[in-house]
Amino acid sequence: MDESLKQYLPKDYKRRAYYTPYDVSVHNTANDLWVSFFGKVWDLTQLVQENISSKLCEPLIKIAGSDISYWFDKQTGEPRKQVDINTGLITYYCPQGRYLHIPSSDPCGDDELGNHTKPWWSNEQQYCIGNLSHKTRKIKIINMLTDHEDIIEVPSEETINEILDRYKKINAHAASYTWKRLGKPLDMELTLSANGIPDETDEFEQLGVPESQWYIPAIHLYFNDDLTVA
Repeated sequence: MDESLKQYLPKDYKRRAYYTPYDVSVHNTANDLWVSFFGKVWDLTQLVQENISSKLCEPLIKIAGSDISYWFDKQTGEPRKQVDINTGLITYYCPQGRYLHIPSSDPCGDDELGNHTKPWWSNEQQYCIGNLSHKTRKIKIINMLTDHEDIIEVPSEETINEILDRYKKINAHAASYTWKRLGKPLDMELTLSANGIPDETDEFEQLGVPESQWYIPAIHLYFNDDLTVA
């Protein structure tokens, strides 16, 4: 493949149960387009590419990689509506302009859904790829073999095994280590909190401690004898 064309390919990703806002933010182009709303993460890349010639894609491209919960009614999950101050009529709230599958206010306008039987925001089965973390937290991972430290941000809902999977981007042999906290092996099927590693960031914030001074708990990795396959 021509190297110059790789910039147009969607970023590789592994489907997860939970994503951080940062996970969403890096998918911010027309050919790699994620959004989140009401705690769900949606991959709209295929939708936009199938309709790329339509100007109704432009609002979605503008907000790619961000949370658009404010576009929708929290009670119904449908696009919000507002009163048009010029006509007094009820119209859809489209802060970036009318977008795909929003009916036209013009009686003669195009309201077609194309090949879709329902609007994309209602088609969770096709476009929703997981949940947006309710709260993320930072964890320090210290490799006792190399004495290397990394701080990563993870969803508070993830188990240690899921955190390990994220950490493989840094250390492909992450599964070849025993993960410990204060000398005690962690239960890999439990979350950080369930392993006795509480999230104290709310307390730090209430006390007015600058974020740069917040304590970040550490996990120590002890190398095992047998290497796993990267």
